Amino acid sequence: MSAVRNPKQQSEMPRVVGQPIARVDGPLKVRGQARFAAEVDLPGLAYAALAYSSIAKGRIVSIDTSAARQAAGVMFVMTHENAPKLNPPPIFTEGGAAVSRLPIMQGADVHWNGQPIAIVVAESQEQAEHAASLIQARFDTEPAVLSLDKSRARAKAHEHILGEPPKIEIGDAESALASAEVRVDRVYRTPRQNHNAIELHAVTVHWEEGTLVVHDSTQMINMSALALQRIFDLPPDKVRVKSPFIGGGFGGKGLWSYQVLAAAVAREVQRPVRLVLSREGVFRSIGGRTLTEQRVALGARKDGALAALIHTGLTGMTSHSYCPEQFTFPARHLYQADRFKIAQEYVALHMVPNTFMRAPGESVGTFALESAIDELAVALQLDPIELRRRLEPKVDPTSRHPFSQRGLIEAYRRGAEKFGWHDRNLEPRSRREGDWLIGHGVATATYPYYRQPGGAARIRLNAEGHAIVQMASHEMGMGTATVQAQFAADLLAVPLEEVKFEYGDSTQPAGTMAGGSSQTASIIGAVVAASEALFAELLRLAGPQSPLAGLEPGEVMTRDRGLCARRDPGRFESYRAILKRAGRQEVSAEASSAEPVEAQKYSMHSTGAQFCEVRVNAITGEIRVSRFLGSFDVGRIVNPKTAASQLRGGIVMGIGLALMEETLFDERTGRIMNASLAEYHVPVHMDVPAIDVIWNDIPDPQSPHGVRGIGEIGITGVGAAIANAVYNAAGVRVRELPITLDKT
Repeated sequence: MSAVRNPKQQSEMPRVVGQPIARVDGPLKVRGQARFAAEVDLPGLAYAALAYSSIAKGRIVSIDTSAARQAAGVMFVMTHENAPKLNPPPIFTEGGAAVSRLPIMQGADVHWNGQPIAIVVAESQEQAEHAASLIQARFDTEPAVLSLDKSRARAKAHEHILGEPPKIEIGDAESALASAEVRVDRVYRTPRQNHNAIELHAVTVHWEEGTLVVHDSTQMINMSALALQRIFDLPPDKVRVKSPFIGGGFGGKGLWSYQVLAAAVAREVQRPVRLVLSREGVFRSIGGRTLTEQRVALGARKDGALAALIHTGLTGMTSHSYCPEQFTFPARHLYQADRFKIAQEYVALHMVPNTFMRAPGESVGTFALESAIDELAVALQLDPIELRRRLEPKVDPTSRHPFSQRGLIEAYRRGAEKFGWHDRNLEPRSRREGDWLIGHGVATATYPYYRQPGGAARIRLNAEGHAIVQMASHEMGMGTATVQAQFAADLLAVPLEEVKFEYGDSTQPAGTMAGGSSQTASIIGAVVAASEALFAELLRLAGPQSPLAGLEPGEVMTRDRGLCARRDPGRFESYRAILKRAGRQEVSAEASSAEPVEAQKYSMHSTGAQFCEVRVNAITGEIRVSRFLGSFDVGRIVNPKTAASQLRGGIVMGIGLALMEETLFDERTGRIMNASLAEYHVPVHMDVPAIDVIWNDIPDPQSPHGVRGIGEIGITGVGAAIANAVYNAAGVRVRELPITLDKT
């Protein structure tokens, strides 16, 4: 075994992996010293604001900017009439970070209500926003496709869905459903939802001797740099993207038109430019989760075994973007069935391009699937956990690949015991306290394992034994810098306080995006590769006089700030001694990771059990989540403190998904009607109960260090757990989100 592939066996120092270490960036944020994209102070800084279209489809006939140009403090106004030539941006599936393929401000065409049509640069933010409000545009309106329901005849099948086929058929599921002893066949609907990270989308840009420097709020540093290179036709060394701190991402912090427009006007005015979208601007020009209509049909025998599992449906999407809202993914991998029919289509609508939003697809797909499973349990008069136990597959139900590691039933067992599931009443409306009906619900959480190969890391080790690990990765508040420092400390056998993880700059070794719950495993894979190269270099420097002479990298392990022979730990030499003999103050190594071929042979998923207690007012229909517990099987936990925070945060976002979040879309005009936090509701403290989270902490043998991602699984299953609890409390089955009091 390689010296660095099993850190558990390497260090004889006290381990820090698995310890609840506080976030290393916490003190900076508490003291206000963490500089976000909108806080970078540059000499001569100018400010920008956008104007937006008010139609869903058509052309700009004329755009009058005279009043804006004459307003106080204004130095430049740009529209399609005077914009520089910009190449179309590459989207996610093309290696870029853009959401839409549309050229940015290169013509008069309008594709959605809210598309940016002008940008104003002024001496102050207030002057820029006032001038933008003075711009007058006239449009030639064309017919727009705005209703999913009215346009279902236009539905198209996806060519692929994030690497998986859009359609899976195993046997004749419809016939098996028709002849099944017990059947559930329902339609579930979920609405549009918008990103509302606490940090508004923002960018500060400037040009330095032909180099575009972008201080951005992005979770895709290298992909954004690549996209900007192509858009502005620049060589790779002429674009630098910096993003050390991000105030929430959840999938929405990619490359949109505002960063490109800010860079374009900064070059025109030859000054640094800051552009911060207003909250309304985020709604108008930044996409979120799209709407879905899902059919789930289950045909079962009386013992609960599934003869047929059908999950099909529709989403809305634009023709110039790619984010399929892959709601059918959970049904492919969760439950054993004799026959499957899985397919999803989309209708191309004229709306702001939808994008990834925490557990895209799985968050709303589990609402439909897990609600249907609960309905089947009711029809069978079977405890819903027992039904899931009976449906637990031995291998992946559709791919037939073995699971890399799966502890879902153990998560259910541990969760049920801690939650007190045995006290649940099977009969709805059977528990009441005053005016409040009390119910319990449960649902499965699931999210696939993604690890992005190709990321690189650099490790620098100095003569004092201090280590710096560098990678162009991201810190969105989830604890990346902390857990990576913990991992490196154990890997190198040095104290945690002597390790620093540097990130957030595209000039560092190329990292992978913070998305798909992939960043932790992806970074660890790259750091492992870099450490192998580092140890090889240290052995080369050690020379023939070293106790390590003649050893290969695979024959050593780390301990006490140095290396020793794996089979003879007495053959030891410190990093300091190796470097001193070599006359070096520092040694460094850089390497890229690759996805192990073995991992491709497995079905790799995190799973969990979401337990919920709700209270439904028998008079008003008001719903309150009074208790919640998530029990997860997510591989090895590197830091219990940051992990618990991530899982709880996902559950909180799931409460919003279930009970309140809904983007109100006017199907006559394509206008978003509730473009503010006053009218678009997200959970606040009074909406959130005490949330317990527990986990199995079983390492996945096919992942570096046994970890799997935890950032997105927390939201999955929450909508269904709440809906199922509402049914148990009030006897009302709600199949359309959000679950509002008028539906109970």
